[in-house]
Amino acid sequence: MNEIRATGPARASSGVKREGPSEFTGLAQIIRDSGLLRRRYGYYWAKLIAAPVVLGLCLTAFVWIGDTWWQMFTAAVLGIVLTQIAFLGHDAAHRQIFVSGKWNDWACLVIGDLLVGMSYGWWQHKHTRHHANPNKLGADPDIELPVIVVTAEAAAVPRPAVISWLRSHQGLFFFPILLLEGISLHASGVRRVFVREHLNRRWVEIGFIGIRLIGYGVLVFFVLSPGVAVAFLAVQLGVFGFYMGASFAPNHKGMPIVPRDMTLDFLHRQVTMSRNIRGSRVLDTVMGGLNYQIEHHLFPSMPRPHLRAAAPMIAAYCREHDIPYTQTGLFTSYAIIVRYINRVGLGERDVFTCPLVDQRRHLTAGG
Repeated sequence: MNEIRATGPARASSGVKREGPSEFTGLAQIIRDSGLLRRRYGYYWAKLIAAPVVLGLCLTAFVWIGDTWWQMFTAAVLGIVLTQIAFLGHDAAHRQIFVSGKWNDWACLVIGDLLVGMSYGWWQHKHTRHHANPNKLGADPDIELPVIVVTAEAAAVPRPAVISWLRSHQGLFFFPILLLEGISLHASGVRRVFVREHLNRRWVEIGFIGIRLIGYGVLVFFVLSPGVAVAFLAVQLGVFGFYMGASFAPNHKGMPIVPRDMTLDFLHRQVTMSRNIRGSRVLDTVMGGLNYQIEHHLFPSMPRPHLRAAAPMIAAYCREHDIPYTQTGLFTSYAIIVRYINRVGLGERDVFTCPLVDQRRHLTAGG
């Protein structure tokens, strides 16, 4: 019910208030007074210490088990562990761990480049643009996907018959394609590190990524026979990519798309285009806090363990100001995503039109 209320065209006539930045100022004051922006050093230091220890234990077990097809289970576990470590890097990139920007940067370099094998500089550039304008055409790189189309604008570009057929059925392929996300993340980061000379700490990233990717590959092929090694890497990267994609996809996919020429105030821009996922503290851990996407977009530097406490406060504030606040279950969000991208692929032009766009058109017509 919350999902329909937040994204359906019927929302256009409800009279969304547009009081400008003062609305967010009031909310920011409430959050500051609550103490939810304070650092959680104990929580994060425990994770920073645990990350290399757990990864080291996984690699030790890998060497001890040896050349056997049972290593596919090790590969799956390693994919999960690396995703959880990547979530920690996400927190550091948003300055959630330390006050010092330099400390957060170096934490990201070690976590992202050295442990996970993803370029921090590439990801930071891409993710910063996404946070500034979520779901906005021409501004958010996360809606400019190479395979799946999530906007009517991209779907309208003429394609060969085979591509058109695939896109009209793209909902069926969405989750299988996520198995390739791990390869894509590594490849995109490596490409940017070697091509963009102006990247901050470029040589540090090249060194860390080189140690991680080359060293890891040598270890895998040293311990396993070639066939088993290739299968091991495929399973590990597949689990890593699927887990990452399945955690990030519910946040904005299937939410309103903002036109290129439309400007929204910060509060409406971040809340209306984001979706929260209801669940227990177990889900909070599984999704790395990404299930509180609204809170995260409004207060990116808020430590992950505080997001759960902030959610009901922000939801209440949005209700008072008549701002759509979307919450749904995890599997419901996946169903919404599949239905949405299928509609886009079929060329429907009105997929989940932004309610604020509808309101503006309504007021213009009335005037």
